Amino acid sequence: MSELMTTTYSMWRLFRNCRMACKWRYIDELVPLERDPNLAFGSVIHDCLECWHGERDLAKVLDHIDRTYPNRAQDDHQQADWHLARAMMSAYAEHYPAEEFEVVALEKTFEGPIVNPATGATSRSFILAGKVDGIVRQDGQYFLLEHKTASQIDASYLERLWTDFQIILYAWYLEQTLGITVSGIIYNVLVKAKLRQGKGETEAEFEARRAELIAKSKTGKSSAKRKLPEDDDTFQQRLQEKYLEPGMFHREVLYISRDQLEELRAELWELSKAMLDARRRDTFYRNTSYCFQYGRPCAYFQLCRSGGNPNVIENHFQRIAPHEELRDGAGEDAAPVF
Repeated sequence: MSELMTTTYSMWRLFRNCRMACKWRYIDELVPLERDPNLAFGSVIHDCLECWHGERDLAKVLDHIDRTYPNRAQDDHQQADWHLARAMMSAYAEHYPAEEFEVVALEKTFEGPIVNPATGATSRSFILAGKVDGIVRQDGQYFLLEHKTASQIDASYLERLWTDFQIILYAWYLEQTLGITVSGIIYNVLVKAKLRQGKGETEAEFEARRAELIAKSKTGKSSAKRKLPEDDDTFQQRLQEKYLEPGMFHREVLYISRDQLEELRAELWELSKAMLDARRRDTFYRNTSYCFQYGRPCAYFQLCRSGGNPNVIENHFQRIAPHEELRDGAGEDAAPVF
């Protein structure tokens, strides 16, 4: 019997969307050198929320943020994310000083067989593994706690939560592993404030603005002063005031349909058969409709366009074993569903 291959829903989702992208990541083990900054920030917040819900010690959370961005004084991106993470988590702790739920487990991993729901047959090639942000108990019922960071929360965003099949499938596996019934998912959504720290004016920018004001002045003079960069304390205060506004944090509860579970298990079984066929015949075709799915090129677009050129691989990719999200200390998928 061949060795069982560990898979995750992230892998199957990518296989369903574009088989070629799935091959690059999960068979060739290629990862772009440049990581999407939005995914990296989401991963940091997942770590912070795990710490907060585990110990409810804001000082530890803020210390983790400080240690995550050690080069913030020299790196503008680190500085911006450091500010946002501190303001977000400080406001989160204030917004939820107590919880209605009891935390049962955090960053819970699992693995189990992929089963044909029609016959009960178990795959001899694949197993499914995953990690959930948390399991909580509320009013005698178990729920999965799922953290999301979002640019904004509106009706469209909340509607799309229904399509988050990954967490629903994971609920089924956790039920088998833990012997509990998962009633639903509590989505814990944190909005990323769009404020930016004021950079101030260069000397040249100030002189240009001053000259323009003088030209419009009847006296030929101007009392304008050069705009200085916004200091850290002032910007942090402005961010924290932003997080006092309604809608920056949101909890949405979705209950799981048992029919939906069976449908997902059947889909997973079909995907596993399709993967076996693709591996056997080495036919991982591209889905070009997926190349710009989120308004930006797929992470493997450059590689596909070059026909898998070794120079592109050497200069823009690194090899990392798949399913890094399952390792201790790693956030689930780092990749948002949306």
